[in-house]
Amino acid sequence: MTRRTFASCLAAGAGARSAPGATRRPNIVFICSDQHTGTALGCMGHPVVRTPNLDRLAGMGVLFRNAYSGNPVCVPGRASMMSGRFASDVDSFCNSTVLGRQPTWGNYLQRAGYRGWASGKMDMTPGGIYGFEEVATTHQHFHDPDITTLFRAPVCFRPGQRAMADGFFEDSSRCADRDVARRMVEFIRGRRPGGPWVAYGGMIKPHPRFVAQRRFEAIYPPAAMPMPEIPEGYLERRHPVLQMVANFKNLQVPIPAGRVRRARAAYYGMITELDEYVGAVLDEVQKNGELDDTLFVYTSDHGEMLGEHGLWSKNVLLEPSARVPLILAGAGLPRGRTVDTPVAHVDLAATLLDAAGVPRPRGFRGHSLLPLARGEDGSHPGFAFSESHGQGNCTGSFMIRKGDWKYIYFTGDEPLLFNLKNDPGELRNLAGRKESAEVERELHGILTGLLDPDAVTARAFAAQARLLDGMVRRLTPEEFYKRMVGRLGRAQAHTLTRRCYEIRPGAG
Repeated sequence: MTRRTFASCLAAGAGARSAPGATRRPNIVFICSDQHTGTALGCMGHPVVRTPNLDRLAGMGVLFRNAYSGNPVCVPGRASMMSGRFASDVDSFCNSTVLGRQPTWGNYLQRAGYRGWASGKMDMTPGGIYGFEEVATTHQHFHDPDITTLFRAPVCFRPGQRAMADGFFEDSSRCADRDVARRMVEFIRGRRPGGPWVAYGGMIKPHPRFVAQRRFEAIYPPAAMPMPEIPEGYLERRHPVLQMVANFKNLQVPIPAGRVRRARAAYYGMITELDEYVGAVLDEVQKNGELDDTLFVYTSDHGEMLGEHGLWSKNVLLEPSARVPLILAGAGLPRGRTVDTPVAHVDLAATLLDAAGVPRPRGFRGHSLLPLARGEDGSHPGFAFSESHGQGNCTGSFMIRKGDWKYIYFTGDEPLLFNLKNDPGELRNLAGRKESAEVERELHGILTGLLDPDAVTARAFAAQARLLDGMVRRLTPEEFYKRMVGRLGRAQAHTLTRRCYEIRPGAG
């Protein structure tokens, strides 16, 4: 997107500074963690994890029990969350295709008179172009694109992923999230008087490696951690696309039970530590009695499979990976309310602009969640959309969640259909059955009414092919090999380097 197009999008979308009759515009605190699955909170009824501060926040506001990432991997998930559009709308498909010069809700709020401030993980394009004063922000995948996402036809093999399925307890004096929380508190405490402000904090926990502080081992003893519920024979009949993801992640052989328990224990410990940092920021807002004038948002960019379905990490549209926490509190919202309507990250941009009295920009896919939060009628369609085109996915995947039903469409393969009320573990596929045919047709119709999934799949592959071709043209074979060997191992790095440089058009 050019600077001129970027400016025209802003002008088209945020032509007014506040809506007619709008009340005082709230300040906004927005905290986004990394890889916190949507059910791993005390307020969601999780049987193990302890999150007293997030539970407190939910008690002060509104808990969205069925919220979804726009694309369950860091870069495109954040692109959708920040832009108010589907990740594929802004050509962000994987961890090599960061959000470029596309307006975010930070830009629209800045234009409406907000002071924007951000610290921590953002994972977009650096340079302060998104409406925030950036303090110690990180944009890792801009500087170091994940080359494994560029090999999907056929899918490559990432041997080191298997080692991530383990957990440890060890102390360290360094903690990036603690620093983000400290900087947020200092900003809130020392902000200049004047107009409204928005503070964004990007936390890293509980992203792997799963390493928790030693003090949490007594709270989450590995031996006491429950194992994933995987019925006998399920891994043999797992959907082919999910089998390919398992192969990519070196998970063909199940992880030993001791490692699974250690990983789960450390993951929960990291969540409880993260909860402490969220609590520190919440305490600062509450201390001066400012919660009524502040919209406090907590969410995560995507979830974590944590051994369910025999899978780890993210990249798939199953519940542990695609479902995220979402809590809105303060700014006059009801206290202690829960919302079961499926919603998605794409709705957050419209929600923040609605709170600020800024008109919804043309081209936004999302809808404000404030009416749902207040128990009022609004424009939200009542369903959530997500998609996946990243590493390990041999084809495009698309999800619609409406009511108790969840539909996953794969370009070129059979779909999945689950009734999450009766089958929360997504173990019984109802697609293709006569008794659920009407629901399947309805959800497929919703999907194709939003976009052409097969065309989006083709665009994703084309974008990734262009990136790969550009890398091949820019690097020598030796440089290319060095970029690949750390992630893919020597044999694959050698074979793929040979393939890329020998079959490239014009190669001698």
